[in-house]
Amino acid sequence: MGKGKLAKFADIAANPLVVECGYRPSPSPEPFALKGRWCESFFHNTGQLVLELGCGRGEYTVGLARLHPENNYIGVDIKGARMWTGAEEALREGMRNVGFLRTNIDFIQHFFAPREVSEIWLTFCDPQMKKATKRLTSSFFLERYRRFLAPLGLVHLKTDSPFLFTYTKEMLRANGIEAQVFHDLYADQSEATREARSIQTHYERMWLDEGIAIKYLRFRLPHEGALEEPDVEIPLDEYRSYKRAKRSGSATGK
Repeated sequence: MGKGKLAKFADIAANPLVVECGYRPSPSPEPFALKGRWCESFFHNTGQLVLELGCGRGEYTVGLARLHPENNYIGVDIKGARMWTGAEEALREGMRNVGFLRTNIDFIQHFFAPREVSEIWLTFCDPQMKKATKRLTSSFFLERYRRFLAPLGLVHLKTDSPFLFTYTKEMLRANGIEAQVFHDLYADQSEATREARSIQTHYERMWLDEGIAIKYLRFRLPHEGALEEPDVEIPLDEYRSYKRAKRSGSATGK
């Protein structure tokens, strides 16, 4: 029998790889203690810092850390019972380049200093068809990423959702941001997609079993210029995602 949520929350609280900050940062005027110091004070090295936002079970966080031991990886999510899987796995394996931050991604800019993060991965996040500001590739979030992402730092999106994929392409087009775009990730066997193909999450395998193409794009986010939302109508996804009801309009869940 698997562990219940309360037992997982207790494990999370005791896991040295997890930093818990609740739904919003402290109102204290003092900055978050690890802001600007993650590599120095948490990982105790000088590697590059990479985030997985909406990490769910942490499969990508842990998988990427295995592929690139020279870098440091932090999975961010508010759902500790899901995060438990990756956090416990990394702890058992003694991984030194993995960490998890349990917080609300709406406040992500409070936890990292300017230029501290080199890349961001968004893997199978909720497409949020009802509200644009909740989409992790919206101008609302891209503006936040700019505050801590290195100049022209990479942002990766891997998704089953045609809606979110199309929205993101239109978002980038509206702002003159170039992207590498792959409408069917596994139909492309080039070096450009090797890393994105090398790790599969639980829900990714589920979508593949249902015959849904996995879509992937990546782009370098410029720091200059105002960002605007695309003025286009985007068809809603015709299928229901796992425990996700179809909705009538446009942050995370796995």
